[in-house]
Amino acid sequence: MSTTVVRDVGTPYPFSVLGVQVNALETVNVTWEMERWIAKRDRCHFVACTGMHGIAEAQLDPSFKEVLNSADLVVADGMPLVWLARRHGFDLRRRVYGPRLLEKFCCNSGHFYRHYFYGGAPGVAERVSAYMERYNVRTVGTYSPPFRPLTEQEKVEADRRIEDAAPDVLWVGLSTPKQERWMYEHRSRLPVPVMVGVGAAFDFFSGRVKQAPPWMQENGLECVYRLIQEPRRLWRRYLVLGPMFAWNVSLELLGLRKYE
Repeated sequence: MSTTVVRDVGTPYPFSVLGVQVNALETVNVTWEMERWIAKRDRCHFVACTGMHGIAEAQLDPSFKEVLNSADLVVADGMPLVWLARRHGFDLRRRVYGPRLLEKFCCNSGHFYRHYFYGGAPGVAERVSAYMERYNVRTVGTYSPPFRPLTEQEKVEADRRIEDAAPDVLWVGLSTPKQERWMYEHRSRLPVPVMVGVGAAFDFFSGRVKQAPPWMQENGLECVYRLIQEPRRLWRRYLVLGPMFAWNVSLELLGLRKYE
């Protein structure tokens, strides 16, 4: 019997994929959780929207698996994880697509909260903020860090800017695994109720990269579209980590190997 995803914020609906705990929630459930955290303001929570790429990276680096399993929510931003959730008995209809989560939250309640956009190439965070103005979003800050590692002084200054802005939601667009590591590192340093890693959403909403057509997104074919667009950057993700993920999941489903 399948499990229906309902508005029960106390039940995160976890299932395991290669030792990573994934929450079988849909976008609306995640937005409810985010609003609950903002209202409660007890600590900093972070959400990892991940797919096969993140799970595969976690197999190569145990420290990254720890990062994902430390997230308050790890949600299925990829159809392979949706299909696996269904095998575990969860009636998931759609993935929690990072760009959709960002736009949905801003559309439904963005004007109630203070937003900060962190990530992307120079000028990208500002363009994402400008795009979200159509939803009357209150942006209190943007920052696009350099691609090189920040100096200690730059880290302190970036943290101070975020703290002074006092956002309710900090949207992080640094790509996986960098954004998850950044949120993990900052969860005890920033007084922000919610941080959400939304990956390529910054590039999509800034106009730097085109999104795949909806029919490709909903049928697990977005990887083909993105690989054609950015082969030099994404070849390892889809041509190396993708097959590795499929092989390991097959072993797990057949009971030939246990992942912890």
